[in-house]
Amino acid sequence: MEKLESFIYWILTSEFRKKMVIILTILAFFASLLMFPSGGVLARMLPGKSATTYSIYVDTPTGSSIQQTKKVTGCVANILREEDEILDISIYYGQGIPLDYAGLVKGSLMKRSENVAELSINLTPNEVREEASFLMISRLRPIVQETCQGVVPGSVIKFIEQPSGPPTLAQIVVEVHGEGIPQTRKLSVEVANILANTKDLVDVDIMADDIYEKYQLVPDIEKIAVEKLGIEQVNNILYLAFEGMVIATKNSANRSLQIPIYLVLSDETKRLKNTSYDAIRSKLSSLTLMNRQGLMIPLTEVVKIVKVNSNPTIMHKDLKRMINVIAETDNVSQVYPLLDARAKMKEHFSDQYHVTTAPISTYMFDLELEHKRTGDKYLLRWDGEMKVTLDTFRDLGAAFIAALVLIFFLLVIYYKSFALSGIILGGSFLSLIGVILGHWVADLVTTHTFFLTATSLIGFIALMGISSRNSLLLIDYAMGLIKEQGVEKKRAIALASATRAIPIFLTAVAIILGSALLAGDPIFGGLGVALISGTIAAVFVSLLFVPVLMDNADAMMPDDYVHPPKKSGKFFETLSSLFVAIFKKIGALFSFLIGKIQGTKKKEEEK
Repeated sequence: MEKLESFIYWILTSEFRKKMVIILTILAFFASLLMFPSGGVLARMLPGKSATTYSIYVDTPTGSSIQQTKKVTGCVANILREEDEILDISIYYGQGIPLDYAGLVKGSLMKRSENVAELSINLTPNEVREEASFLMISRLRPIVQETCQGVVPGSVIKFIEQPSGPPTLAQIVVEVHGEGIPQTRKLSVEVANILANTKDLVDVDIMADDIYEKYQLVPDIEKIAVEKLGIEQVNNILYLAFEGMVIATKNSANRSLQIPIYLVLSDETKRLKNTSYDAIRSKLSSLTLMNRQGLMIPLTEVVKIVKVNSNPTIMHKDLKRMINVIAETDNVSQVYPLLDARAKMKEHFSDQYHVTTAPISTYMFDLELEHKRTGDKYLLRWDGEMKVTLDTFRDLGAAFIAALVLIFFLLVIYYKSFALSGIILGGSFLSLIGVILGHWVADLVTTHTFFLTATSLIGFIALMGISSRNSLLLIDYAMGLIKEQGVEKKRAIALASATRAIPIFLTAVAIILGSALLAGDPIFGGLGVALISGTIAAVFVSLLFVPVLMDNADAMMPDDYVHPPKKSGKFFETLSSLFVAIFKKIGALFSFLIGKIQGTKKKEEEK
């Protein structure tokens, strides 16, 4: 360690070299922060995990027949059958698959119509499969959508993974709030078009029924009475012809309940030639009923064929009408597409609406729209995994700040010096350089995007205690050499750094080896990388940057120490004392606030 002692002493004896250490450290810190806006490191709640199953939702236009849904679903199944790593495919027409986690969150259990279907895909185990499930989905999605969505125009095919993180409807959800249903639907279509044209957003869909024209069969009560028929008789033949019905029951010794006997016409008999008025009338004319006089009456005589619009489902949230527009991201962070889409929406809607941003709060990305002519107000509220990600990072950031404040005051109580506490905390905070650089390197060496996740921030918060310990070792040892043995300050700092380097290195090696097991985990990989890279950065900061700050701290010296004349310029004095001054101001502010609080309490007690 003599070489390390000589090296640190060599740095401390030159004002220029000390300047360079501080400048390079600060430049490295700000350069690492710039990796977020530049896209070098992407943030996300949790990365995708490789599962052994996923689902595919097929939504044909509302009002489509089961035959049309089968055409689209069959096209999807034919493409999937060519994949060697798919073990089996289960298809459910007119409903969702048996309830699973994704279905519970995304509401597929409530699907009950002919225009929907769901495919359940089972894959080979992860141990024998080279391609992760989310990478397979990313590869197959454009092929399937380009080939099969055009089979029935207007169809939407969505790939649904088992959520690795919080239960949300989708990664990006835009809630379109408004009282006027037609205009709200129009806004939701415009929002969906903007999302569809935003880079990295896929599986865009509007969670609302399409309004379509249909024919309604209405029994004519007056004609039914004139023709000596009954309303129930007419209704039964209509159900039998188009839906089917229970006509009797059967008892069985093996069952405690009666077994219903269901009568339904064959598929060929029920099917219409087309969806025109004439096709329905021709179908009804082939159905006759015998009245009480024994005459056969065709249904066209007693049933009206009325053309009407469908009644879409109206969704509410917090007693307000709304329509959800959802989108997924293709292995990227949700934040960057969100900002891009939001900017496009502000520009697009500014022609017809006064667009204002919501107050800075939990819903800071929301857009409030007011129509320039009618004055109607609408709200575009962002939700989904994106919002959970922002909330989580906000909460973890608050926890990180709270940890900084607590550590700072504990150090102030121990050292009775704001300067030394600031040095320790500043060195700990700079371990963020290693965390960000570690994620950047991990992204370069992995086959898929390596995100800065919530577990990464947890690792960074844990690093604060480890980094603080390194600086504590140096300061305690150096102060002991200066005040008890009278060693010259620069030599004491260099000697303390060299002596405590071995314990610091051993601690770092233990953390790195222990965290290496986490680095390969799909969920906790961010935690492992943060601990490994942050620990490495903390070692360099503790042995190079912290000694330079220690050399400029008056609290390191005995109480009767007198300053020699300063030879360095004001620039370096200001730069090297920056951290110390900041924490002095913070400490003074907190002391002032605590005094105010105590004074207020005393006044209340006196009253």
